[in-house]
Amino acid sequence: MVIITAGMIGVGKTTLTGKIASHLGTKAFFEPVGENPVLPLYYRDPKQYGFLLQIYFLNKRFSMIKRALADDNNVLDRSIYEDALFTRENNAEGNITDTELEVYLNLLDNMMTELDELPKKAPDLLVYADADFDTILHRIKKRGRDYEQFDDNPELESYYKKMWTAYQGWFEDFDISPKIKIDLQKYDLDVPGNTELVLAQIDDALKDIRSDATV
Repeated sequence: MVIITAGMIGVGKTTLTGKIASHLGTKAFFEPVGENPVLPLYYRDPKQYGFLLQIYFLNKRFSMIKRALADDNNVLDRSIYEDALFTRENNAEGNITDTELEVYLNLLDNMMTELDELPKKAPDLLVYADADFDTILHRIKKRGRDYEQFDDNPELESYYKKMWTAYQGWFEDFDISPKIKIDLQKYDLDVPGNTELVLAQIDDALKDIRSDATV
């Protein structure tokens, strides 16, 4: 089984990915954030580094999904399937030109065509991590990455709100695989007992998928 996790920054997606992988005894592929040399530059000057950041992420996520689909079991922390969501928002914000967006989308189409040629063409389950916007802001503050902080940057907070809104529509439209939404506001993973409740929801979804596959 290949599981992908998705969700807004700060929602707790990376923590969830690790817990799913540990629970299933499989490998976790984590989003390349800490070692990403472009991300801090982007937060300082999104118009200069927007396109470079999206190409960096696209390359990394393409490599990750190819490796994941070639393996027997694993969990991906964010994937190529939501990458265009960020690129389109950067284009709408004026951080990426229309020409750059066209180049990006053509490259993405080529990559997706290559994925279609793999024996396993898509993940088995999307686990979407959700929380309300105030909770997202609180968790971004709590984890304390300097370049993500928005107290003196209303434009950055506005960007977060637009991405949070865009994610709601993205999840509703996602049809590449079965999907499940996990409420990480209700089931805060820092609260004892909630991890087990969340993993039980995922186990139930996987049972349904396996059952459908044997019919």
